[in-house]
Amino acid sequence: MLFGRQQPRLPEPGEILPGRAEAMPVVESHLVSGRALTPPYPEGLQTAVFGLGCFWGAERRFWQTPGVWVTAVGYAGGTTPNPTYEEVCSGRTGHAEVVLVVFDPNEITYDGLLKVFWESHDPTQGMRQGNDVGTQYRSGIWCADDAQRAEAEASRERYQERLRAARHGDITTEIAPAGAFYFAEPYHQQYLARNPNGYCGLGGTGVTCPVGTVPAD
Repeated sequence: MLFGRQQPRLPEPGEILPGRAEAMPVVESHLVSGRALTPPYPEGLQTAVFGLGCFWGAERRFWQTPGVWVTAVGYAGGTTPNPTYEEVCSGRTGHAEVVLVVFDPNEITYDGLLKVFWESHDPTQGMRQGNDVGTQYRSGIWCADDAQRAEAEASRERYQERLRAARHGDITTEIAPAGAFYFAEPYHQQYLARNPNGYCGLGGTGVTCPVGTVPAD
C-alpha cells in the first residue's frame, strides 16, 4: 500500500498499474454551461490544468470564475494510461485529481487563474489537502507551454513571500509540463451541480496572491 498510516508517496516504476488503451467515456456537454467538454474549443481560447485537492469543489470554483469558457475534471501528472478513479485512488497511477480550465485570455489572464488557484487551497500540505490524504490530492500546476510555466513559477514566488510573512510553511506545489490529461468518469463531471450539498473539500490559507507580470529576459 502506497499510503495509509505512512506518508503517501508516488509509485515506483514497478508499482505502476498498466491501465488500458481505450479512453473512458466522456459526457458531451457541461451540465451548467451546456458547452462541449472535449476539444476542439473555439479559436482563441486557451487551456490550463490545476490540481488543488478533491476536484469536485475545485471545478466549481473555476466554472464560477468570469472568463472561464468550460471546465472538466480528470487526472494528470501520472503514468497509467486512461486510469479509473479507483486506480487513481490506489496511489499506483501517479495521477492527481485536476481541473481542466478552458478560458478566454481576453476576459481573464492565466495569472488571474493562478490567483484563484493559490487562494482556493493550502499549497503547503504535500500529498494531502485537509483531511483528504493521498498522492491524488497533491497541489499541482500542469503547464501548456513555457510561458505558462514561467508565469506559474513567478506567481509561486510572489505567493510564497505572502505565506512566509503570515508564518505559513513552504509551498509544495508541483509545476510541470502538461502531459496527458484524462477525463474523469461522467459522474464526477460538475459533481456539485448535480449534488449542491455534496462534499466540496476546498480550504485555503486566508492569504491573498498578488497578480503580477513575468519580468522580461
